[in-house]
Amino acid sequence: MRTRSRAWSNLLYVLPAIILIGVFVYYPLVANAAFGFFSFSAGSGEMRFVGLDNFTRLLGDPVVATALGNNILYAVVSIVCQVGGALVIAAWLTRLLGPRMGAFLRSVYFLPAVISMTVIALLFTFVYNARGGLLNALLEAIGLGSLQTAWLADVDTAMGAVIGVSQWQSIGYVCMLYVVALQQIPEEYYEAASLDGAGRIRQFFSITVPQAKEMIFVAMILTVSGAFTVFNEPYILTKGGPGNTTQVLATYMYNQGFFQNQMGYASAIASLIFVITLVLSVVQMVSFRSGRD
Repeated sequence: MRTRSRAWSNLLYVLPAIILIGVFVYYPLVANAAFGFFSFSAGSGEMRFVGLDNFTRLLGDPVVATALGNNILYAVVSIVCQVGGALVIAAWLTRLLGPRMGAFLRSVYFLPAVISMTVIALLFTFVYNARGGLLNALLEAIGLGSLQTAWLADVDTAMGAVIGVSQWQSIGYVCMLYVVALQQIPEEYYEAASLDGAGRIRQFFSITVPQAKEMIFVAMILTVSGAFTVFNEPYILTKGGPGNTTQVLATYMYNQGFFQNQMGYASAIASLIFVITLVLSVVQMVSFRSGRD
């Protein structure tokens, strides 16, 4: 009897949080999925049921295919740079540098993470500027003037330029997550490995990577989910152009909803983004067997 009473009292403590999450997270998810079965505009209260038309339209929309391809490219580059590259940098900061230099460089790497992405994107419009931009000026200075181009207006370089900005801004944040994890690894592990003759690279793969497994899982979830929900960088830098070269699912959804006024189709695209991120998160949880060690 006392146990049941305690269970009810515990439920009362978490009930406000459950209600808030239900109202502001799960209800919008369900409502958005339902809106995908209707055709309507933002300014009209009339909603016409169209069944699966919005979802079948996704399959034949070439811009959705382009946007999905860009999101996948975003995810691959983010995994390499933010998950892999940030771990290497974190190990270097933690294991190879002295306390003062390590602390200084940690601040240097983390600084971009505290700057608004809107500010960074505006800053990089000047860096990538075709006339007098910092990047073209640098190429000219080192004798690579033939590589100069309009980075954000060239279909061959626009997507890479947008992805580059995102990596520059995010890698420091992920690096700091790794630094916190690596500082928890007992020093005795590395001392024992050194006595057995293991070098730096062997220690990295045999001690650092396994011990940072849980944080690698967190970084994977953050970067992959972020790659499929990215909006600010491509929208501010290129607005999906030139053409639809740098279109991603989130910018295309925004365009369809608020410029083409096709809210039902925009809801279907939002549902696609949700399903992709959910499936990838579940796959990663199963692959990493998180929390079982």
